[in-house]
Amino acid sequence: MKLGEGVEAAIHCAATLASVEGNSTMPGAALAEAFGLSPSYLLKHLNMLSAARILESVPGPAGGYRLARPAERITLLDIVLAIEGREPAFRCGEIRQRGPVKLDASAYVKPCGINAAMLKAERAYRAALAETKLSDIVATYAAEGDPRSLAASCAFVERHQRPQKSQLTPQTQTPSKHERTSR
Repeated sequence: MKLGEGVEAAIHCAATLASVEGNSTMPGAALAEAFGLSPSYLLKHLNMLSAARILESVPGPAGGYRLARPAERITLLDIVLAIEGREPAFRCGEIRQRGPVKLDASAYVKPCGINAAMLKAERAYRAALAETKLSDIVATYAAEGDPRSLAASCAFVERHQRPQKSQLTPQTQTPSKHERTSR
């Protein structure tokens, strides 16, 4: 099974957005810069994540993207399905019933053993992705990542996040550090 490069980009962007403070946002151009991607290429994937309600797009000059819900409630399966779609990776075309050796349809075992095996594998794959939360990925990176990489990532987020003055988001449900100190 081959997933598109957009899946990797989407997971990295969502993980990065999990680290912005409060209800702050990060511009799509900054996310593209962080991973050396074309902004127009990444925008397509960010829009898919927004349509799937994984990200929230905030319009305006101080806008950008943020998680639409807490990282604990976003799974890797959510992200993969948002980018790749819900169709199974394997589609049985019943080619065993074609060609010069084809027989009447009643001669073939239903369902096709190959199709059954492939669907079983896909269910296992999807179950594993459904068990892995975005917060797990972020926690593993924080615990096991190279300190230089962590520091560089944190500095990048700090430079590019845009605090919002709007109401609290479902992601945060708590005021940002800036909002707490400005009261």
